[in-house]
Amino acid sequence: MNILENKTVLVTGGTGSFGKKFVQKALDSSVKKIIIFSRDELKQYEMKQEFDDSRLRFFIGDVRDKDRLIRAFDGVDYVIHAAAMKHVDACEYNPFEAVKTNIHGAQNIVEAAIERGVEKVIALSTDKACSPVNLYGATKLASDKLFVAANAYVGDKKTSFSVVRYGNVVGSRGSVVPFFNKIKHTGILTVTDERMTRFWITLDHGVQFVIDNLKRMHGGEIFVPKIPSMKVMDLAKAISPECKIEIIGIRPGEKLHEAMIMEDDARHTVEFEDYYVIQPEFPWWSKSFAEGGKELPDGFAYTSDKNSRWLMVDELRELVGKI
Repeated sequence: MNILENKTVLVTGGTGSFGKKFVQKALDSSVKKIIIFSRDELKQYEMKQEFDDSRLRFFIGDVRDKDRLIRAFDGVDYVIHAAAMKHVDACEYNPFEAVKTNIHGAQNIVEAAIERGVEKVIALSTDKACSPVNLYGATKLASDKLFVAANAYVGDKKTSFSVVRYGNVVGSRGSVVPFFNKIKHTGILTVTDERMTRFWITLDHGVQFVIDNLKRMHGGEIFVPKIPSMKVMDLAKAISPECKIEIIGIRPGEKLHEAMIMEDDARHTVEFEDYYVIQPEFPWWSKSFAEGGKELPDGFAYTSDKNSRWLMVDELRELVGKI
């Protein structure tokens, strides 16, 4: 049975790139209702015109407002928490606002979901939450911890919480592909460092991974997909080989390479064919929940520069053409 069949699903930050793709996929199923919860009435209006489906509902609200979340979660089966302050620069310059949205907002989601008896909550995370060096990553790490620990707070309620962590969603708003396409007419593409690598995941893959984990989650897991890496220089060549590359230097809070699992987490992580499960270190977690997973070797780390799979220029060019 389709996991969304006859279910009511609420997506926070639902007018973003993830939310739109999720709605597109979910409306092809026998989902009962999808609630888009976000702050921007114009984006909600535009999305309503785009999809024009009676199963869609639009709630104006902010994850900082717990009372509004409690109202919105009434009758909801699943919550996908995609709302966040995501831009590294904006979080560095507005740190209190990032904490209010990404950390306090996560706590509000947890408390409202338990209050309303939501069945399952999946929070979207980022590779920047693994060994963070910027405030965005630090707030998302705190958010991940809140959602994992929330499973100890539910008491006799049925609610369970898990996290999905993945890398840059190529083609989403604010990602490097739209940026390169925007400036390529100048004849110059700016790259911060020629050694830089990143994980690559498409919106389709990211959304499907979330839906798949709604089926398999027990509560407490951080799910990490196995995805390829790319060199940012190769991506620039794929998008516009005729452009000159200008190296501008690493920005504050930026890493040369991203990570999704570091050595300390790897000790309680198990591997499946196309994903990893970081298991919570709490007494309520049973190893049987990740049965069939393979333990990782000592010293294992899943980083974008040490990945076993790489996208070459031709592959990148083909994928960019589909965005």
